[in-house]
Amino acid sequence: MRSGMLKYISIAVVLCVALVSVANAEPQGLLGLWRTQEENGVVEMFRCGEAVCGRVIDAASLRENPDQRDVHNGDEALRERRVKGLVILQDFTGGPRKWTGGPLYDPKTGDGAKSGSLTLKDGNTLKVKGCLVAFLCRTQVWRRIE
Repeated sequence: MRSGMLKYISIAVVLCVALVSVANAEPQGLLGLWRTQEENGVVEMFRCGEAVCGRVIDAASLRENPDQRDVHNGDEALRERRVKGLVILQDFTGGPRKWTGGPLYDPKTGDGAKSGSLTLKDGNTLKVKGCLVAFLCRTQVWRRIE
């Protein structure tokens, strides 16, 4: 009887450790560097508190002008911000395949979206969707950089 009970306790401990590992690893599939659909850009997805955010690391225009500013921003007070390092995706939560959050921002155009979703199609393909309202959305497909 005792060995049977120990067996169940051992299985329970292993399952608990596995569940904690999965819970802690959920965003790992999303974290890292992603090549954007436009401008051969690079966005780094990183943890920001309990959520995931994304910042600009590189783009064709930044290679030409590393000191590029956020000149297309609709808010004049923000036009002096440097594009390199600019957080363009904020507060995404969920997983392991789909995260929702926002806002999202495109420094190339100055366009923003209040909400959006990030969907891992596979380990190397990320669908990035930003929406002004439920039916007015823009989507890009990004590829993981190894």
